[in-house]
Amino acid sequence: MKGIVLVLNAGSSSLKFAAFEAGEGALPARCAGQIEGIGAAPRFTARDAGGAKIAERDWQGGGAPASHAAALGEIIGWLEGALQGAPVIAVGHRVVHGGPDFAEPMLIDLGIMAELQELVALAPLHQPHNLAGITAAARRFRGVPQVACFDTAFHRTQPPVADTFGLPPAFHAQGIRRYGFHGLSYEYIARRIAEEDAALGAGRLVVAHLGNGASLCGILDGRSQGSSMGFTALDGLPMGTRCGQLDPGVVLHMIDTLKMSTAEVTKLLYNGSGLKGMSGISQDVREIEAAGGPAAEAALAYFAHRVKREIAALAAALGGIDALIFTAGIGENARGLRARICEGLDFMGLRLDAARNAANAPEIGQDGAPVRILVRRTDEERMIAAHTMRVVTAARAA
Repeated sequence: MKGIVLVLNAGSSSLKFAAFEAGEGALPARCAGQIEGIGAAPRFTARDAGGAKIAERDWQGGGAPASHAAALGEIIGWLEGALQGAPVIAVGHRVVHGGPDFAEPMLIDLGIMAELQELVALAPLHQPHNLAGITAAARRFRGVPQVACFDTAFHRTQPPVADTFGLPPAFHAQGIRRYGFHGLSYEYIARRIAEEDAALGAGRLVVAHLGNGASLCGILDGRSQGSSMGFTALDGLPMGTRCGQLDPGVVLHMIDTLKMSTAEVTKLLYNGSGLKGMSGISQDVREIEAAGGPAAEAALAYFAHRVKREIAALAAALGGIDALIFTAGIGENARGLRARICEGLDFMGLRLDAARNAANAPEIGQDGAPVRILVRRTDEERMIAAHTMRVVTAARAA
């Protein structure tokens, strides 16, 4: 099959895209970009395969897209020129929550869409927009196969002790379990490390996906053994606006004693907590570091502390650690936070090289240290494209 595999990643106010050339073997990237600020002040940017900016627009003169469907129309209109008439032969979508039943990428049909709609309550910040992107693409590309790639699927290899809560088994049977998220990112990193170093790829990896959404995953022989996130994407680390791990008694207290409604609690925990809520400044680490002050320092210190705890916990679950890998926006770029996180972990064999860390080198640990410390760029879009091509090819061969 020749043509373009289009990848869409729909967020609450953004629509990211990437285009890859379909064919035998590798999937060369053609271009990528996004429209952010949908519904407010949209801004379109696109880059070529080398990362150079090739398009930009902010609609200050009016006519800005106010929905994901409208944003997709703008993207497709631009792509028609950029791709020089190459046909889109498949569309791959990131879907945050696959529930207990979706453990691998799936061709999307009406039945699948109905099942995914039932999972909206488990990922309210993401799932509705993922599904909106699918609907918009189905209208735009009639007859073109679409594939859902799930952030939870990678974690379905977790052992029972990492998959369950301390509740009666009936709740687990109803789907109340630890799902884990950011699976497409973890899968990409696990495969990349295995390609670079087969022995390390088969070893005990703790991967820190640190961005506006943040989590850690313990990986053994390329398979997830545990994640800091659980039933929803609220659990585990503090994030840009999400609280992370919280005593459930706090929620009961908010509802019963403080008389907060469930809607108020939901808004607080998803949108008003984490780095933004603690610092009172921003969810952006760069802005928090630049602002300084006691609240900013407390927010950054808490974030680093929780990451450090999860690293140790996952190392214990894996029976040791061979490498710590930082990825995603904060993990790939926030040198100061990486230093905070690694400080005091010498007892685990993690020894940061300050100069390498400051230079943002691919390997930032000291030579000869028992545990390697790596920085790798994640590429969820490429992982989605690979899955999409595989699923579509198999479907056509069946």
